[in-house]
Amino acid sequence: MKKADIGLIGLAVMGENLVLNMESKGYTVAVYNRTVSKVDSFVKGRGEGKNFIGTHSLEELVSSLERPRKVMMLVKAGQAVDALIDQLIPLLEPGDIIIDGGNSHYPDTIRRTKYVTSHGLLYVGSGVSGGEEGALLGPSLMPGGSKEAWPYIKDIFQSIAAKVDDGTPCCDWVGDDGAGHFVKMVHNGIEYGDMQIISEAYDMMKRVLHLSHDEMSETFAHWNKGDLDSYLIEITAEILAFRDENNDPLVEKILDAAGQKGTGKWTAVSALDAGIPLTLIGESVFARCLSAQKDLRVSASKIYDAPKVDFKGDKQQFVDDLEAALLGSKIISYAQGYDLMRESAKENNWDLNYGDIALMWRGGCIIRSTFLGKIKEAYDKNPTLEHLMLDDFFRDKLEAAAKGWRNVVATAVANGIAVPALSSALSYFDGFRTADSPANMLQAQRDYFGAHTYERKDGKRGEFHHTNWTGRGGDTASTTYNV
Repeated sequence: MKKADIGLIGLAVMGENLVLNMESKGYTVAVYNRTVSKVDSFVKGRGEGKNFIGTHSLEELVSSLERPRKVMMLVKAGQAVDALIDQLIPLLEPGDIIIDGGNSHYPDTIRRTKYVTSHGLLYVGSGVSGGEEGALLGPSLMPGGSKEAWPYIKDIFQSIAAKVDDGTPCCDWVGDDGAGHFVKMVHNGIEYGDMQIISEAYDMMKRVLHLSHDEMSETFAHWNKGDLDSYLIEITAEILAFRDENNDPLVEKILDAAGQKGTGKWTAVSALDAGIPLTLIGESVFARCLSAQKDLRVSASKIYDAPKVDFKGDKQQFVDDLEAALLGSKIISYAQGYDLMRESAKENNWDLNYGDIALMWRGGCIIRSTFLGKIKEAYDKNPTLEHLMLDDFFRDKLEAAAKGWRNVVATAVANGIAVPALSSALSYFDGFRTADSPANMLQAQRDYFGAHTYERKDGKRGEFHHTNWTGRGGDTASTTYNV
């Protein structure tokens, strides 16, 4: 009997669609699910007549695979992955490959790579983005881990991945141990930011401009033909146009309590650990947390008066300003995400190719947009680019967006409308372009109460001083260190 090219464990939505994608590209796939009835249902259902081998145990799955065996797991992140690895290791032989295609936290992938390779096996942690449709038609894939595994999985991964216009697959090797899952985590953080700024723009259209849902839909569809051309702008236009069985806009009947699975929070925590100001994504995570406190917000709305929304400006001009605010904020979100990737790459000794990462996100994934092509160009032009906002193209776009962006944030504040992501992005922009910040006062305060020392503008960097501010303190200074 013909053996399978790859095996997959976990026939939930993503797993089922991913194996259908693999089979459609000419691969024979062995499938297994802990609830084995799902295997039979799939093989007799969507998989009927296709090149699938249904298996009812891990032993049977492993025995059905060509060497080196490639076993991909698409199961819930966390303990389930560790348990499955421990079950697989005794069944596999040196050189076989375990692949985790779930949303695992990258420190877990670093740990698992070391653990699995200590048993003579190879380990890959791969980000998979694109949702149900992407899994079936072509996702963005971000593999990292044991580089020796890449030649054995490259053809499968690149054949099933989404392709950009010139046919380049949205998949390439990212880096060692947890690099693939780290890049996917940053992707998800940027996704949080994109979704939040779009939601804030929708809120301003509705509450300030009182646009109809059709008008809002048409606006987003128009924006999708320019610099904001992206999957999330496209689906927002479709969501606003969608009507329920009563011909009412369905979006207005959805409870305003957002869920989250943790990847945005992981991104924000990683940024705090690395000392990188990931302000927009952080605010996007907190906005979801506040949205989940629905009952508390309803109670607060009954005891606090809000400003009466009063807009007397030009509606079309404000729509244009909203477009500028979205573009400016989107640039900030990506720039902050890339800043985090650069810092984490240093800490983990990853050799990340930032242009190629942008290319991997160009198709298949949730944050896919034409915008990413400009990031690829920026890093192709200058592979050592220190920060995306120092690139000429993005500098020009930010400067052009600033006036309208400021008007949107000012209008929101004046009318009591929360725009945490749009406003924090603007604040970061203003802080980033400021040569002299008020942190000199902050350092003076730290030295005053805690003898934490300070550097002087007229001195050398790395030379620290302490002042006896009150005359009652001594000359002893605290140890200088940064978290």
